[in-house]
Amino acid sequence: MIKLSKRLQTIADCVTAGARTADIGSDHALLPVYLLQSGKCPSAIAGELNYGPYQAARKQIAEAGLTKVIEARQGNGLGVLAPGEADTVTIAGMGGALMADILETGRLAGKLEGVKELVLQPNVGEEIVRKWLSKHGYVLQGETLLEEDGKQYEVLHALRAADSPADVTNERLYDPSFLPAAMEPGLKQEWLYRMGPYLLRQRAELLPNKWRHEIGKLERICKQMGQSELPESREKEALLRGEINAIEEVLSCLQMVKPSSNC
Repeated sequence: MIKLSKRLQTIADCVTAGARTADIGSDHALLPVYLLQSGKCPSAIAGELNYGPYQAARKQIAEAGLTKVIEARQGNGLGVLAPGEADTVTIAGMGGALMADILETGRLAGKLEGVKELVLQPNVGEEIVRKWLSKHGYVLQGETLLEEDGKQYEVLHALRAADSPADVTNERLYDPSFLPAAMEPGLKQEWLYRMGPYLLRQRAELLPNKWRHEIGKLERICKQMGQSELPESREKEALLRGEINAIEEVLSCLQMVKPSSNC
């Protein structure tokens, strides 16, 4: 059986057994091949925009002897799917803005019809993906923050609201009342989207490290802005300082909140 990276294995573990799966941006089709070889899924589609990765996916599928149950398709995003053709869609390794755009374009075209489950791994802009899910009737079931090859990744697992347990709703997930009252309500809400409702509540082990690293990047940018006398630079530096202060406030709150697996 093919061996997956830690990141792809985390995604595979989230996929519901028995689901017809479509992996969008499949590259070498490693994830679909694993899902079939492990017996977790009965069929899969490997979608890829560019010709080179599409051919690599076809080769991987053929070498695994799975051409009858995994189909490689070349196309843009969810355009490779027909409505009702997949139960689960996985998308990994791209920015959150692009991921949300792929999902929205597919939604408007009816490509998400019948899709009960989304497993998503944005490289950046995770809050954009969380907001899209919340707006369009998907509810997070869990989040994983992992580290691989010196980089940190977030894997988001969501179900349609109709398929989500009754006690797991977006209203409960994004209810910021568990955070200390000293924080402004609007700030609480925004940081639930940015840091992740599960990751915050459970005080994910890697979460402080991730955001301390972000603070470091912002500090370096502020230092560069400080060397400029332009008014725009002063304004940009002030905004970044506000961002740093907000992150520090949320991180300090994490030390005050008991970890919880409940919403």
